[in-house]
Formats: sequence, structure tokens, C-alpha cells
Amino acid sequence: MKPYIFVLIFVLLAAGGAQGNEQPAAAARDLSGIKTLDLATAQGIALKDNPSMAAAMARVRQARARVRQAAAAWWPSLDLSVSGSHVRLPDSFLLLSSAAASYPQSGGQSYDEYTAGIQAAWVLFDGFYRSFNRQQASFGEKSARDARRDARRLLISAVARAFLNAQLAQTKVRIARADKNFYDQQLRDAENRYKVGTGAWGDVLNIKVQINSAKTSLMLAAREFEAAGYGLAALLGLPGAVLPPGLDLAPLNRNLDTGGHEENPEPLIAEALARRPDVQRLEMQLHGSEAATGAARAPFYPKLQLAGAVNGVRLGDAALSSEDFGNTVSLNLAWNLFAGGADRARLFAARQKQRETGFTLADLRNRVAAEIRQDIARLAAAREQVRLQRDSVKLVAENRDLAKNEYEAGEASLVRLNEAQRDLTTTHSRLAQALVAFHLARQNLLAATGRNLARFEKQTGTPANNGPEK
Repeated sequence: MKPYIFVLIFVLLAAGGAQGNEQPAAAARDLSGIKTLDLATAQGIALKDNPSMAAAMARVRQARARVRQAAAAWWPSLDLSVSGSHVRLPDSFLLLSSAAASYPQSGGQSYDEYTAGIQAAWVLFDGFYRSFNRQQASFGEKSARDARRDARRLLISAVARAFLNAQLAQTKVRIARADKNFYDQQLRDAENRYKVGTGAWGDVLNIKVQINSAKTSLMLAAREFEAAGYGLAALLGLPGAVLPPGLDLAPLNRNLDTGGHEENPEPLIAEALARRPDVQRLEMQLHGSEAATGAARAPFYPKLQLAGAVNGVRLGDAALSSEDFGNTVSLNLAWNLFAGGADRARLFAARQKQRETGFTLADLRNRVAAEIRQDIARLAAAREQVRLQRDSVKLVAENRDLAKNEYEAGEASLVRLNEAQRDLTTTHSRLAQALVAFHLARQNLLAATGRNLARFEKQTGTPANNGPEK
């Protein structure tokens, strides 16, 4: 009998140790092959390398493990127990009790006792607690999956905002550099006119002041672009939150077709309520709370359990044989009749949790509808702003060219040229801001409807993209 016991111990220990799982170290992504980074590529990199996505995946696996834990309750439990003890009886026991005669192998006041046994228990009925608990765990896993998908949706939107802000800063750098180059050329012309006696020294000084102002704007825009790059790199999950040297962002598309019609909110709202993972997550939580209410009713039912045990005892040495073992089989029924009202309070709390989740879901549906209507209004405003700023750029550019020609012909002052150039620089900046506002409004609408996530899920070929089992 003893060899079988040691074999069983080894099997159980090996099964327990097999549950260990080493986590592979994440390798840093090599972006050396990318010279120009566009928005879609940045979003794809963030979904793969951002640490928050790995954390969300870990939460999904936790929920998956809880489902397996709940399913384990349907199986019988098997426990192995082995003990060895040394017992010394008190003098009073030997003198006053006749029980000492029942220990022929004790050798007096001391003896060794060895026990081994296997106990099994199987719950046959527990008031449907296992069924509801498993349902709750299953809905919890689905909720965790939807939470991960919602984290992906929000990350895609956050990368879009960071990328567009960086694009705006990069565009401002180019506008400031073009402004400086314009005044550099004007300075050379003014110095040449001054040398031949047709220009004033005051014009040279004035243009130098404008060059210093352009240099200041260029420096501030460059620093703003640098700061925006750090934020974008952090979302991409790059080590140290630094973009690799030599990586440029795709230029802002100035010729983008903004369209001419305003979206109808009703089909977009219906699409968002059916597609958005945060809505689906709360729906799963509502189903989970319903299952939790069912589990809270379980204490009102009796619990029926089948139990069995094989136990052996031997005095003197550990060489247990088949003659030292006995067995027990029992069918146990337990029914709690009174617990101070704890069970009713627990059921009441579960019902209120279910109501809370239902009201939270209704509130989220209203907020989704409001978010889509607001994004549509902002998109329409951004579209109109782009149209107006494009018209303004044409007008201001024509006015600057006219002022430049008049100044070079001696028909206008340098002050008028400076004002025209300043207006041109400002209008170009406003056009860039309007384009970024349009792109951002469109990205916000895509995030509000859940369409931004659908594109990347189609690329991976799976709605959840939950990764391999761990």
C-alpha cells in the first residue's frame, strides 16, 4: 500500500507545479525601417506595444481562469493526508486510566503513531449556486474581453489625438521656417538696395527684427513638436518614450476632401449601441449581476454532499499495510434554517447591484447618443472652418504678393509688407489648426461609433484578438 501512496503524492505535486507559467520578456520594436510614420501605422504599433494592452490581456486571462475555477466546483475533490507523530502520555493517564492497556506497542509512556488517508467529497446539490457562479464567471470573462476591446478603442483615439497634435506642431515648424526664409530673402534685398543707395537703413533694421521674431517662432514650434513627440512615443510603447532619430511624421494633408454633407445621427447612434465595446461590457455585467442574484438565492436551499474516506493508522513504525486501513462512506445533508438575516440581506444587495448596473447601462446609452450628436456638430463646424480658412489663405497670399511687389517697386512701405506677411503666416497656421480640428473631429466620431476599432479587428481577423491561451 505504501508504494501507491508515494506515487499518488508525486503525481499531485507534479500537477501542482505544472501550473507555473513564465512570462516572456517583451522585445522592443525596431522602427529603423520606417522613415515616415503615418497615423494608421502609429495606431497599429500602439495596439501591439503599449503596455496597457498587455495589462488588459492579463485581465482577460484572469477572468478566463476564474471561469475554470467555477467549473472545477462540479468535480469531486480528492485530498491526501499523511502524518507522523510522537506521543508521550502523562503519568496520570497511566495510573488512573485503564485505557493504557489498549496500547500494547506503546512501550510505556511514549509511542509513535503514523496515519495516511485519502478523502473524497462530491457536492450533489447546492441550491444551483455552481450553475449561477459559473454563469457569472463566464459573463465576467466576456466583460473583460469587451473591456480590453474598449481599451483598444480608446488607445486608437488617443494615438490619433497625439499624432494630430504632433502633425500640427510639425506644420507650425514648417510655417515658421518659411516665414524666416522669406525675411532672409528680404534682408538680402534690403541690404543690396542700401548699398546702392536706393534703400533705407531703417528697412534693414526692421527686417532683422522680423527675422528674430521668426526665429523665436521657429524655436517655440520646434520645442512644441519635440514635446508632442514624447507623448506620441509613450502611447506607442517605445522605450524611454522617445521617437527614434530620423523618423518623420507624414505631412498634414492640406488638400483633403472634407465632404459637403452632414451625417445623420440616428443610424450612427444605432450602430454605436450595437458595436461599441463599452456598451457590450456593461451588458455582460448586467447579465453577470443577474447570475449573482441567482447565486445569492442558493443559501435558501439544502446542500447535499457525498463523502468517502480511506484512512489507516499504525503504531510504532510507518510501514502501513492493507490491514491498517479502513473506509467510510457518507451522504450528508445540511440546511441552514437561520443565519440572522444575512442570506436575505445578501440577496437584497445582489438585486440592488443588478438595478444599479441596469441604470448605469441606460445612462451610458444616453451618453453615447449625446457624444455622437456632439461629434457630428463639431465635425460640421470643422468642415466649414476648413473651407473658410482655405479661402482666406488664397486672399491673404494674393495680398502678400501684391504688397511685396509694391514694396519692391517703391510704392508701399515696409510696414505694409510686414503686416501682409504676418497675416499670411497667421492664416496658414489657422488653416493647419482647422485641418487638424477636422481630422480630430472625424477621429472622435469614428471612436464614438466604434468604427476605428473595427478596421484593426478586420486586419487581425478576430473581433476580440484575445491572443493565445496562457
